[in-house]
Amino acid sequence: MLQALEFLTTLCTALFAGAALYINLAEHPARISLETSIAAKQWAPSYRRATWVQAPLASIGFVAGCAAWLTGGSARWVVAALLIGAVVPFTLIVIMPTNKRLLAAGRDLASAETRMLLDKWGKLHAVRTLLSLLATLLCLWLLQET
Repeated sequence: MLQALEFLTTLCTALFAGAALYINLAEHPARISLETSIAAKQWAPSYRRATWVQAPLASIGFVAGCAAWLTGGSARWVVAALLIGAVVPFTLIVIMPTNKRLLAAGRDLASAETRMLLDKWGKLHAVRTLLSLLATLLCLWLLQET
């Protein structure tokens, strides 16, 4: 059971990190290279779709990492769980206000403020990418120890 939980933690953190890294290195830079209103129009459905992928991965990775620790794994598994789990409150507390402003009805999608919000969103998302990459590296290191 412990090995399955460790594998699940690693899988979820790695998938989250891969998706987050893709967003930061490919999708968001391509998006913001477009005219602001087009970038904002593309951001909204991309954000909604990514939520259905990334939120479950972070949540499952967190729960599995905690469970791995509780079933006899190293306390470092809970550290990995906390790293991937931290993306959820970070998103809800820090990123969500920017998301809500970008999604606000009546927003001038071509405005300088919209461009600033898209740029800010990319920087905030990079924090989630870093947290998930750290969690993944820790998981991979822990797996090779066993």
